[in-house]
Amino acid sequence: MPTVTKRHLVISITDKLGLNGNEIRQQDVQAVVQTLIGEITDALAQGNNVVLRNFGAFEIREMKAKIGRNPKNPNKTVPIPARAAVKFKPGKELKEKVATTLHVIRERDS
Repeated sequence: MPTVTKRHLVISITDKLGLNGNEIRQQDVQAVVQTLIGEITDALAQGNNVVLRNFGAFEIREMKAKIGRNPKNPNKTVPIPARAAVKFKPGKELKEKVATTLHVIRERDS
C-alpha cells in the first residue's frame, strides 16, 4: 500500500472538486493545503492545541527529562532534557473508519 503524500492529497482534492463542477487549479489547492499545515504548525508552536472536529486533536505535551542509553555504548548513560512534543488524538469518526481496515492491513502485510 503506497504512502499518501501531500502531492497525492492535492491531486485528489483537485479531482474531487472538479467532479463537483468547481473549477480549481492544483496550485490553488496546494496553497490551501500548505496554508492549513502552516496554521496548524504555528498554533502548536505557540503552545495551543488544534482540534479538527470528526478528525482529531493535536496536543502539546511535556516530555519529562530522563536518562537514556547510548546505542553505540549501552553501558553509558545519556541525559535527555525535557521537551515539548506533539501528540495526536484521533476523533470518533476517524477511529471508527480506521477500525474497519484490519483486513486491508493484513492483506498488505502478507
